[in-house]
Amino acid sequence: MPDTVLPVIKELMASGISVWIYSGDTDGRVPVTTTRYSMSKLGTPVKTPWYPWYYEGEVGGYAVEYQNVTFVTIRGAGHFVPSYQPERALAFFMSFLEGKLPPGQN
Repeated sequence: MPDTVLPVIKELMASGISVWIYSGDTDGRVPVTTTRYSMSKLGTPVKTPWYPWYYEGEVGGYAVEYQNVTFVTIRGAGHFVPSYQPERALAFFMSFLEGKLPPGQN
């Protein structure tokens, strides 16, 4: 078993498909800080800097768009994001399906 999934992520990024990685911000198994550190190891340029995204007037989490990969956090969610924050998880997933970043503040 590999020590890291970064080679797989790089392969997916090179394929041209939309790659999104997400994490609940209270996830004790895969902390946001670890994922952010790993994302920086990919060495891909930032297209849209780290910003808060909103759901129903509240911060739903944070997002950053890199070239060929997007990382999104979901506020108040643990490892199984939809079980902790189903509405925010659905909003995030709808953004993915629409091919748009989660909405920033209006």
